[in-house]
Amino acid sequence: MRLQALCEKIGIDFSGKDFEVKGINTLMDATGDEISFFDNPKYLSELEKTRAGAVLVKETFAKKLPKGTQAIVTPEPYLKMAQASYYFQKPLKRDAGAPKIAQSARIDENVHIGSGAVIGENVTILAGSFIGEEVVVGDDTIIHPNVTLYNDVQIGKRCIIHAGTVVGSDGFGYAHTRTGEHVKIYHNGNVVIEDDVEIGANTTIDRAVFGSTRIKKGAKIDNLIQIGHNCEIGEHSILVSQVGLSGSTVLGRNVTMGGQSATSGHLKIGDFVTIAARGGVTKSIDKPDVYSGFPLMKHKDWLRLQAKIAKLLKS
Repeated sequence: MRLQALCEKIGIDFSGKDFEVKGINTLMDATGDEISFFDNPKYLSELEKTRAGAVLVKETFAKKLPKGTQAIVTPEPYLKMAQASYYFQKPLKRDAGAPKIAQSARIDENVHIGSGAVIGENVTILAGSFIGEEVVVGDDTIIHPNVTLYNDVQIGKRCIIHAGTVVGSDGFGYAHTRTGEHVKIYHNGNVVIEDDVEIGANTTIDRAVFGSTRIKKGAKIDNLIQIGHNCEIGEHSILVSQVGLSGSTVLGRNVTMGGQSATSGHLKIGDFVTIAARGGVTKSIDKPDVYSGFPLMKHKDWLRLQAKIAKLLKS
């Protein structure tokens, strides 16, 4: 879509240089034929380095754009990005050609496989599963009954996905108008699951708004877990049942999260950190240790606190 036409559709007056917009992307990943948005001063350094062709931005920050990137000035960049995302969603049904299924694959009769899908050697897909358009399933992977893989999901080799799991549904993302309506942000990214990952039953992994939600190799994910859009799960991490990760959470290598622990969004947890059961993470953590409670603290401090509370109750 031409930039001028897009601005007209989302209600912005724009008189700059017109060009063919191929998509929307993050400030750091956008190229000259894509647009991006800026609505959080936390990412000011990324705004100053972006290579996007144009950026939805408030007038206050327009002067921070690098040379060659146009400002699309609006008081509501996030809302306008949500409205623009509608025009770049991929079609749910496509004509991407016949799926490519290895002869050694074992697939039950009542499995749906979408156009353009690629099913590798020795893959097993059991009854009731849905494999969407242009999905890739790597060699020796096992997909148990009633698993749903939305369009464009990529599954590595030797993975195991247990019954009822949904990979690639839209994240819970909305922009809000001044009068309280909720405008859907269309999630045009995908999910990438690397080799040797196991995912338990009835777990949900949301697709990215832009780019990929990524589960790195060797990660082990239990039943009943929610992983939000644009999260990254580090190599060999372990997530125990009922963990919830808000969007854009990044876990390092060998992170362990106990049952019912959770994170707020847009934070990082460093390598070899352990979050005990029901721990609530609201800030990034970079030092390896065991953390507990809410507000989160080192586990040894949490134990001392519980001991003092117990003494107070006895007095």
